[in-house]
Amino acid sequence: MKRFLMAAAATALGASSAAADIKVGMITTLSGGGAGLGIDVRDGFMLAISQSGRDDIEVVIEDDQRKPDIAVQLSDKMIQSERVDVMTGIIWSNLAMAVVPAAVNQNVFYLSPNAGPSPLAGKGCHQNYFNVAWQNDNLHEAAGAHANGAGYSNTFILAPNYPAGTDALTGYKRFYEGELAGEVYTKLGQTDYAAELAQIRASGADSVFFFLPGGMGISFLKQYANSGIDLPVVGPAFSFDQGILQAVGDAALGVVNTSQWNKDIDNPTNAAFVESFQAEFGRLPSLYASQGFDTANLLISALEAADPSDADAFREALRAADFDSTRGDFAFGPNHHPVQTIYAREVIKEGDVFTNKIIGTALENHSDAYAADCKM
Repeated sequence: MKRFLMAAAATALGASSAAADIKVGMITTLSGGGAGLGIDVRDGFMLAISQSGRDDIEVVIEDDQRKPDIAVQLSDKMIQSERVDVMTGIIWSNLAMAVVPAAVNQNVFYLSPNAGPSPLAGKGCHQNYFNVAWQNDNLHEAAGAHANGAGYSNTFILAPNYPAGTDALTGYKRFYEGELAGEVYTKLGQTDYAAELAQIRASGADSVFFFLPGGMGISFLKQYANSGIDLPVVGPAFSFDQGILQAVGDAALGVVNTSQWNKDIDNPTNAAFVESFQAEFGRLPSLYASQGFDTANLLISALEAADPSDADAFREALRAADFDSTRGDFAFGPNHHPVQTIYAREVIKEGDVFTNKIIGTALENHSDAYAADCKM
């Protein structure tokens, strides 16, 4: 377990340690496959806490090892022993489904910096659950919209067989207007894609859409580049994010992917975030880092207006989303998921660094397909 008092985490500010009035429990993935995603969420979140100047926030950080049973054990401990006011941090949708419903039903607020499974946006929504990132389908819906504009009419699609993978292909198909050359669900954590590449080669596809986050995406892209298959690839940011691109290298150049954030979004908050994150951690921030940063700033904005002990007032303060987001304008829809613009990005190289640049808008002021099923 790692504990951070805000003042202790921000030694550069020279602040003195103080007893915490607000306790935040962060359960995220810090080891094994996908650790880079959790590390980025944690670092973005803690950077915002440090920059806030508050000395009354304690963040208790635990590693879920990407295992649902571990995440549930940690959640129980945080709620029952640590008595946290707010929880955050989970990356993976299967872990979110194991943890979030029980947590919010015990009067704990949950702020998701990443996972956005469809049940929690629709019939399983809850007044204490807020997603600061997106609903899982969103970036994939935008990829489907981009594929239409690019003239693709026979796409081969694949994703891992877990809730976010199902949401990914559902989202893509919701907006994509062409035919499917194939639809495949892979194993979560899979690293060998020889069979899938053979299927793509034989399918007659004119394009490929895939959602394979973390190390899965690195493995797939490298194998795809070496396969001799010469088809355009479209994907969500999760497979073309800052941490992944350095490992993939030239194989990712020119690929279009969709994201609600990029380092070149032109607003003062984003510019300051990119500069300060790079100065603090020696690397460019990722999508996940931006989501951690925004999640912490949402929390801080709500704490300025109300205490979590006054649940109704604190909930209204969260709904107001009165903070400066790295994305610019930020607002929640009726199911506590963002309504936001999703961009098309292209993978480029700046000096020795692989990164993304925005090349257009895929969907503007976009919400999600499940809000109508949410009854709060």
